[in-house]
Amino acid sequence: MTSREVFPDWLSPGPMGEEGARRRGDSSPRSHRGGGRAHLHPVKAPSSVAQSRVGMSLSASWGAASEKRTLSGLLAGRVVKRPKQEDAGGLQQAAVQLLEQQQDLCALLREVGGTHPGNVFHTASSEPKQTAPGGVSPATSGALMARELRRRAGQLGVPVAALSAKMMVERLKEIIVSEEEEHTRGPLTSSQRVQLCVLLESSRELLSQGALCPKLLWQEYRRDQTVPHLEVVCHLHFYHILSLRYIIESDEDVRPWLVSRVKDLCGWTPAHGGENTKKMLSTVAGVLVGSGFELSPRPAAADRKASLLCCSVLDDVLFWLLDTVERSLTPPCAAAELWIEMFDASLCGVSASGETLQRFFTHSLTQTLTYKPQLTVSDAIALQSEWTFAKSSRLLTSLFRKLAVIFSVEQLLRRLQQVLETHEVNWKHVLCFLSTLLVYNPCAQLSLRGLLSRLLSSAFEGYDLENMITAFLLARQGALEGPAVFPSYSTWFQMSFGGGSGHHATSKKSLVFLLKFLSDLVPFEPPQYLKVHVLHSPYVPVKHRSLLMEYVSLAKTRLADLKESVEDMGLYKDVSGEGGASLQGQAVQDVEKAVSLFDSTGRISATVMEASIFRRPYFLGRFLPALLTPRMLPVKADARMSFIEALGKADKIPAAQYSSYVESCQKRRQTDVGAVRLDTNDEPVEVLSIQLQEFTQLLVEGSEGEVSAQLARISHTLSVVFPGRPAAPAGRTLVELHTGPPLCPELQVTVVNMILRNFCQCLLNACGANPPNKQSAWASALVRTLLGNTQLLSGLMQRLWDLFHNQASSLGAAHQLGLAALAVHLHVCTSQGPLVQLVPPTLPGPVSVGEALSAALVCSTRGDMLFCARLCVAALSYGFCRGDSVPQEQRQDYVLSGFYKKLLFLVPRLFPETRASLVTASGPPADPRGQKAPGPWVGAADGAGTWRETAGSLWRHPGFRQLRHTPQYQLPLSEWLDMELRVQRGEDALSDPERQEYQQWACWELYLPRPEEQGGCGGDTRILCSQLLRAVLDQQLSNQRPELRVSVTGTCLPDILSRLQELVYEMGVTDLHHGTSRPDMCDLLLEWVSQRCSSSAPASVGAELGLQRALAAWNRVMLALPAVLLVKVQSEGGRATLDLDTLIEHVNQLQRRACSPVGLLSCHLTSHFLRGALCAAARCGRSREEVNKAWSQICVSCPLLLVSAAHWWERLSPVLASLWRRLCGGERLPEQLQLLEACWHWACRLEEGLPAAPAPAAGALQLAASLHRAWRGNVCGEQGLGALRQERSALHRQVLVFLLFLCVEDHLSSLLYPQGSLCLVSEHVALRPQEGSPRGAADLCSDLLLALVDCADWLLLFHPNGNSQHLRLRSPFDTNGRLFPPQTPERGVYQPIAMVMSDEFTRLMPWAFYSLLLRQSAELQSRAARSPGFLLTAVLCYVGLLQLFLVGRVPQPGQVEPFGILSLAKQFLLSAIAQTAPSGMSSIRLRELESQCSDLDPEVAAALSVHLDPPSLSPEMDFL
Repeated sequence: MTSREVFPDWLSPGPMGEEGARRRGDSSPRSHRGGGRAHLHPVKAPSSVAQSRVGMSLSASWGAASEKRTLSGLLAGRVVKRPKQEDAGGLQQAAVQLLEQQQDLCALLREVGGTHPGNVFHTASSEPKQTAPGGVSPATSGALMARELRRRAGQLGVPVAALSAKMMVERLKEIIVSEEEEHTRGPLTSSQRVQLCVLLESSRELLSQGALCPKLLWQEYRRDQTVPHLEVVCHLHFYHILSLRYIIESDEDVRPWLVSRVKDLCGWTPAHGGENTKKMLSTVAGVLVGSGFELSPRPAAADRKASLLCCSVLDDVLFWLLDTVERSLTPPCAAAELWIEMFDASLCGVSASGETLQRFFTHSLTQTLTYKPQLTVSDAIALQSEWTFAKSSRLLTSLFRKLAVIFSVEQLLRRLQQVLETHEVNWKHVLCFLSTLLVYNPCAQLSLRGLLSRLLSSAFEGYDLENMITAFLLARQGALEGPAVFPSYSTWFQMSFGGGSGHHATSKKSLVFLLKFLSDLVPFEPPQYLKVHVLHSPYVPVKHRSLLMEYVSLAKTRLADLKESVEDMGLYKDVSGEGGASLQGQAVQDVEKAVSLFDSTGRISATVMEASIFRRPYFLGRFLPALLTPRMLPVKADARMSFIEALGKADKIPAAQYSSYVESCQKRRQTDVGAVRLDTNDEPVEVLSIQLQEFTQLLVEGSEGEVSAQLARISHTLSVVFPGRPAAPAGRTLVELHTGPPLCPELQVTVVNMILRNFCQCLLNACGANPPNKQSAWASALVRTLLGNTQLLSGLMQRLWDLFHNQASSLGAAHQLGLAALAVHLHVCTSQGPLVQLVPPTLPGPVSVGEALSAALVCSTRGDMLFCARLCVAALSYGFCRGDSVPQEQRQDYVLSGFYKKLLFLVPRLFPETRASLVTASGPPADPRGQKAPGPWVGAADGAGTWRETAGSLWRHPGFRQLRHTPQYQLPLSEWLDMELRVQRGEDALSDPERQEYQQWACWELYLPRPEEQGGCGGDTRILCSQLLRAVLDQQLSNQRPELRVSVTGTCLPDILSRLQELVYEMGVTDLHHGTSRPDMCDLLLEWVSQRCSSSAPASVGAELGLQRALAAWNRVMLALPAVLLVKVQSEGGRATLDLDTLIEHVNQLQRRACSPVGLLSCHLTSHFLRGALCAAARCGRSREEVNKAWSQICVSCPLLLVSAAHWWERLSPVLASLWRRLCGGERLPEQLQLLEACWHWACRLEEGLPAAPAPAAGALQLAASLHRAWRGNVCGEQGLGALRQERSALHRQVLVFLLFLCVEDHLSSLLYPQGSLCLVSEHVALRPQEGSPRGAADLCSDLLLALVDCADWLLLFHPNGNSQHLRLRSPFDTNGRLFPPQTPERGVYQPIAMVMSDEFTRLMPWAFYSLLLRQSAELQSRAARSPGFLLTAVLCYVGLLQLFLVGRVPQPGQVEPFGILSLAKQFLLSAIAQTAPSGMSSIRLRELESQCSDLDPEVAAALSVHLDPPSLSPEMDFL
């Protein structure tokens, strides 16, 4: 095989060298015979001229050395006489003839490699493929050299390849050894490298001519070179003369010299060419990786040998790297760093595939983890804390990062497990690798947990100690990196062994295995892990507790030997972590943590309570002294004071220690007050004034250092006036902001005003010289100085609130500009700073400083709107300009979202011309002249234009428009409605027509089509309707809170209500045209209010009051809407019918719970419901029939509306009759409504004592309601009651029972409101008699009770439904809120009373039962006790009465004390039990009553057992 076949020539020729001409002066005289070649010209007789000139050259060369001239020098001296380009061929032919006479091949190579500018063989390095003017092409020079080599080889009788290899090696040695001997092992110089490149280029030309054999070249080179130069080897590879793979495979001794040369190459300094070094290293590494780890299907023996050789070379270098890392922790070794960089997929991957690279990295990782496994497991346990990521060598962690980059976390952990199972490992490297993996891969925590779980499972399955110790070491290593990387060791230990589901809890053998393992670790364990095992010991069944105690005793003994005490550990400290604070410092941390938990939960944490019992030495000796550190107590108790008081109430603080703490705090307060007075006598105000003036001057004249020094002086002076931790930043603390009159001392107010004035002046001076984006950071530095004191920040916020909220009219343009800039910097500097809590809390919770300042700006009047707009324009203009000086991602920090939203609300409201841009989202108009418009800050600062022009410029600013698409800067419909409802109509900047036009534009054009994710409705009118309803209800509810009540001039509530009316009317009309394809308005409205009030379930008194307020507000809104919308009209079989189910459910579920008075809807609400039913019926084909059906349904399913209609019929009759005549062309009311009229007349006749008429054909409840209304009007019912007593029919008895129920409701109302009369809302009808009234509700109850005492029906009113063990009676609704059937076995026909009473009155029925009975005569009480079923009702009501006392829901009547009623009720019940015959109750029912009374009142339970059980006939039973 020829050399051309082994090494194909496909690269273009490179440049010539630059050293040939210089070296020609030192060559032999024979070489100078060719010096005349440069003087040859294309003439007819070249030979004679050449000979003469050669003689001249020889004579000159034997003269002085300084007179020697080379071929290149001679050519350079005759440049002007060079031949023309057309004679170049003749010149080349003459040169060939002369070169045939050249005898010194080395000189020829030097000549070819010369870099002198006049060398005809030289080619510029920047043009490798072109021939320089007047030069010889590389191909020509190669041909000349090949021809000469063949001629000379023929003369000598040797192969031309051998001769060329000999000559090349000699020239190569000249280049390498030309420098000083000490540099031979270092990198080549730049001149050497150039000569080498030219020589190799020539070699490649010879190779292309077939005059050079690479194999012979390498053999010749290795014969004379003990250690090849790695740079020469790499260049041979680069020029494709000899591949590095061939050198490695053919050289038997490649391993020692290649490893040493790689080490030397890594140690070369970057001064010798860092990029060249990296290129050579990456080439070597790539070839080694490709040859050593590439898999072939059937590798030959030579390939396997070469593969092993490459692996061994890489391993040797890796081991050298690891040794270097071990020796040089700091500073890191540059040579090792350079080789670590070679572990890069982009560098090594050039010569190797991805799979090959993975195999190499896997192999290297394994070698690293198993290198020098000298440390034992006990060493790893003891030294593990020194092998964390932070303490490990940076070189080692960098190596691990490089090796892990192409693998997933699961692959790495799987490989780690394989290595641990199959190799002896270097535990330091293993644990450092794990730490590096956890730190750089957040997802590794989950994978490591899985690995630990698998290791523990395997350990306990086979009782394998290796897997066990591996799991513990890996878990501890992860815990050492901190909780942000991996859970603490104590957490992991508790999760693994703290419960009964752990691996150790499956059997006694597993438990013994764990405890034996832990016991074996004790001599080597660091103390922090022993403490974890003792304090958080594994779960052990009670029967094996002794095994655990043996280990605990052993661990405590070891801790005592180490002089470590478990008692000195902190309560919340992670004891498995390394290091830690001192004992006292840990106690302070425990106190802060305990106070924080108490503040958030309201309870003393279980950790503190356990420490007070089980760790009393630490609790009394460390924790309490840190907690009771004397300080100046605040006026209002903070979280720390509340925590101390809670501990004191729990008897956890000794009395003497607490008294000492209080006395010390009082002394501290006196000391602090004296110190403040002492400082204020030095007149710090004058000092501060001078310092602020100097600060203003320094902004213009001074340097940044002088400004910083002055700020330090100002901070010190402020600490005198505001002695509230001046040296410490406020942090994420809570600052209270009182929105009422200022509470700060006068001195502090003066200082704050001085600071504000100075800031405004400084801003004006600074902006006069440069815009904000060109200024220094003086404003931010000043604001940070002010924020360094919490008390100062509180005073500053208080003053800004007062100025923005109450004194806006007193601020001029300069003040507004300065305060706007101050607000911006406060927002920027406190983005992660303290939160502000408004007092009283008008906002949902603590907010940032920027949000608090935004809340101070109100938009209720014209003056407020103009001030708010000016201030927000100035703040946003300053923020946008200042934001130009910071990176893009930080610019939004300078734009307050609250101020931005204020402008989004005000600008379209005040400037109608800007509304179109919000709807169309068009871009800012371009300047027709092509000039960039000035920013809004220019108009805000110079004051040349009006603020309206500045606002317009800001509105068109690209940054302002861009923020509209950012969620936090969008003004959603809900916030717009809240702002609009705060506007006072009497002082609005808009007139009534303008306001109507603006609101219609905002609702219909702006927010209705806007997408929901941008705060709009997405085109859905139902969303718009619900938003309007929410805003209206919230406004009405807020007016009931004094701190949120608006001015008496009125809000825009009527206007928004008008928009709601317009919307629901349009939706109703649309529904008529679209049939039933869309949800009915009735469903939309009533379901919305049901969802709104569903969260207000009456679980407490406050929740019930909140529900009542919400329903009262909803009722006002509902009365403003068309009544017909509340009743559905549905189509059944082509016929329109009424559907009252939704309305009835609304009344039964919500209106029943908030009636005022109880059990009665207001007249307006009742009229609204009935008018809606009549109007809806008019849309049906058979209106009269639909009304009768609807009323029949109401009588059965909605007794509350029935009672209310009967009660208000005198007022409803003319309204409904007139409406019906308009709807139906003069017809009379439907029959069912006429029946109401008949019931009313019947009740009036009875009340007036007229001859009794037959009762109308109505239900008993309807008749009773009519009669009850007639009696309440006159407060006299004796005549009507007498007439009813004479009737003996079941209907009249039912009427009396329902009438008794209605009177009991009145009686309960009088108990709940004993201070005076409870009047109906807007009706002025008394429920209780005024002074002079002859009779009251209790008297009517007594009369009715006298009439009903002999029958058992009246007892059903007080009989609870279901189990009486519960406090409240069973609701008439199931768990889904649906009504139970109207008649149940408990109450039968009287079941409707449960759907009339509120839940509160249902709970109070036991109280009403005994309150009425105890005021009756003894005879009547005796008759009542003999009624069937009386004892059962009495016992159940007594149980309910006891439960009322237990929960504190007892009314406060005026005549009898509550406990007096309870005592009288018990006496009455015991008497009734004694009077009841034993056969009067079944044994099953008796046992139920006994069980219910046994817990609440054992005496009553015993009485039931003694008096009602039949006497035993067995002597044995009597004895028992």
